Amino acid sequence: MAPSPVTADSTILIIGAGTWGCSTALHLARRGYKYITVLDPYPVPSPIAAGNDINKISEHSGAEDWPDPDKDPQGFADHVCRENAITAWKNDPVFKPYYHETGFIVAAHTPSTIEHVKKHELYPSESVFEKLETAEDFHKTMPEGVLTGSFPGWKGWWKKDSAGWVHARKALVSAYEEAKRLGVNFLTGTPQGSVVCLQYENGDVIGAETADGQVHKADHTILAAGAGSDRLLDFKKQLRPTAWTLSHIQMSPEEAKLYKNLPVLFNVAKGFFMEPDEDKHELKICDEHPGYCNWVPDPNHPGEKRSIPFAKHQIPLEAEARARDFLRDTMPHLADRPFVFARICWDADTPDRCYLVDRHPDHPSLLLACGASGHGFMQMPAIGGLVADALEGKLHKTIQYAYRWRPETAANRDWKDTQDRYGGPNRMMDFQDIGENGWTNIPETSRV
Repeated sequence: MAPSPVTADSTILIIGAGTWGCSTALHLARRGYKYITVLDPYPVPSPIAAGNDINKISEHSGAEDWPDPDKDPQGFADHVCRENAITAWKNDPVFKPYYHETGFIVAAHTPSTIEHVKKHELYPSESVFEKLETAEDFHKTMPEGVLTGSFPGWKGWWKKDSAGWVHARKALVSAYEEAKRLGVNFLTGTPQGSVVCLQYENGDVIGAETADGQVHKADHTILAAGAGSDRLLDFKKQLRPTAWTLSHIQMSPEEAKLYKNLPVLFNVAKGFFMEPDEDKHELKICDEHPGYCNWVPDPNHPGEKRSIPFAKHQIPLEAEARARDFLRDTMPHLADRPFVFARICWDADTPDRCYLVDRHPDHPSLLLACGASGHGFMQMPAIGGLVADALEGKLHKTIQYAYRWRPETAANRDWKDTQDRYGGPNRMMDFQDIGENGWTNIPETSRV
């Protein structure tokens, strides 16, 4: 069975209005597709989406650093996506206002994590980084008074260009608004945007049903629901919904000026921060760890469990403690300042942390676009183009292979695999182990 031909008049249904769903809608609309509908149970930006954030790290390799497509198809695919994305961050008017090339410092503080950085984090090579050996070296990377900590055991590498941060929420909303302007129909909120199941006919997917009982039929359906994707389809264990934790500290207008245009500071086992946002003057602190799952009994597979995402504007107290430990190393003058906001955010990990962009082998009208694996946002301007290429059957053969449907990689999957992530207890954690009183109690405020 083959999918129906893809034409400008094809009806296209996108499930998910997060980072990848909005990017895909924008790219398809720019290519002239007329009948695109996007469904999501939350308004844009979704409170559960990882992309709903004041900032995200952005980094790209040098043009000379192209992996061999035959020897390293995943590296080649990721490089293409990264370079396409940085071109858009720098030039596309939808995304350009939200890209800040302020530089990037990657660091570690134990022998094993220092070795990890040397082997895996220095793009395109260590030669483009300035090495930081002492606390004074770290202090000098930012204005006096920003970094005041002793940086115990820390070693760092400072990349002064080709890296920085992006304002994630504003970029996401910008893509959403441009897609709407180009005619994309967004149905968001519950029940009208909440997909309860895919719709099948003769073994193929013909659309989806929402919680209000409406069946949305389409010639082609794109499943881009992030961590919620595996709720709608059996991915043969290729997706693991995984969550991370973030918190905000209120800064004064004067402090916000001092902290402006700073390089990102990221310790692979402690956490990271970027400059305060310009609207609320809030400084985001993330504690670094392998991630949390929310393991509950799987109603469809007796005796098994599955990780189910949920929205929460609090974080475990243990995450707060880790964030403050990061601050004590770097900015002890802020270590005891109260948090004004915190939340958990979700993504979906594939076993190899490589994206999944492919037509389903059994349902040819269903295209999968998920598995961002914790590093999908900086590719936001480009990923929709690759999804559109896959829809049109013209995705580069190496990228098609790297991002293919690959359940063989999930055979006997170890759900506790940390996937080369460090920090915290250096193991995967479970929200089910956090008691009712084990969460922060930050007063809720009205937020976008």
